[in-house]
Amino acid sequence: MELRKDPLTRSWVITGDDVPDMGPRPEPFCRFCPDAPASTQIVSSLPGLDGAPFSARSFVHPHPLYRIEGEPTRRGDGIYDRMSPTGAHEVLVENPRHDGHLWNAKDVEVERFLVLTGQRIQDLKGDQRFKYTSVFKNHGSGASQEFEHPHSQLTATTFVPRRVLYELRAGREYFASKERCVFCDILSQELRQKQRVVEIRGDYVAICPYAPRVPYETWILPRVHDAAFERAALSRTSGMLDLAALLKRTLRRIRTISDQFHLVLHTAPNTLHTSGTLGYWKTIDDDYHWHIEILPVIKSTAKSYTFKEVYFSPVSSETAADQLRSAMAD
Repeated sequence: MELRKDPLTRSWVITGDDVPDMGPRPEPFCRFCPDAPASTQIVSSLPGLDGAPFSARSFVHPHPLYRIEGEPTRRGDGIYDRMSPTGAHEVLVENPRHDGHLWNAKDVEVERFLVLTGQRIQDLKGDQRFKYTSVFKNHGSGASQEFEHPHSQLTATTFVPRRVLYELRAGREYFASKERCVFCDILSQELRQKQRVVEIRGDYVAICPYAPRVPYETWILPRVHDAAFERAALSRTSGMLDLAALLKRTLRRIRTISDQFHLVLHTAPNTLHTSGTLGYWKTIDDDYHWHIEILPVIKSTAKSYTFKEVYFSPVSSETAADQLRSAMAD
């Protein structure tokens, strides 16, 4: 198993004949439930609420794509680049209950999961080998959900994913031109126009982006500028309970459209890595803005949006926001 870089798109791909199948695995017991045999290594755990054995917990992925041991050992192969899959791969268990999903949990339970996520990102950013930490959730068979127990996943990698690089470049270029954060300007316009705003909760806003990649794509952003999610998650004044409530209610709205979705957290890369050539991290605290992206998996679309040369969404952001606002979130 190794990482290979596409010389055209500059994206890294993990490949090899020993790459584990990440699909659902039938198991005789749930390895993430509190009473499961100790077969999976626990990385971190937060104390339980109301007598529960834990509130949120991180495990080493039982079949990791990335392994913590070793160095990246990047090397050339003619015009190509390859690298060993050094990194971290964890399962973030969102709730001790097997049916404790983010959308039916208590707000404080969702808050604890967000805090654990922030702790794990902060901890992994202390390792100078890792340039980026991704947190994502795939829910439903159409979204390649891997385990039944409510969970998200985390990967720490020695490269920055291509989609995040696009955002970093756009944010840096916008800031260099206007000395403002492009995400803050987007949010300001959305709050002024109110056409694509789904809900506001405290200092957090859920919107349907102006140019969606999929129908009913929804973003959650903080109104207070911050590049790094983990700073907000571990701050006493950031209103994580408001974010937890908004995330919970937004997922309930999304599930009135589709019970399958992808969720991904975009946060700042590891600033222990400096880039003299690209300069991404020189103004990162000013030009980047963390956010959560939720992409529903819609089966019945007029045209496929899986072949992404150009994204196609048969539902406008304005219509999507109006329908999601009208959906029952309580």
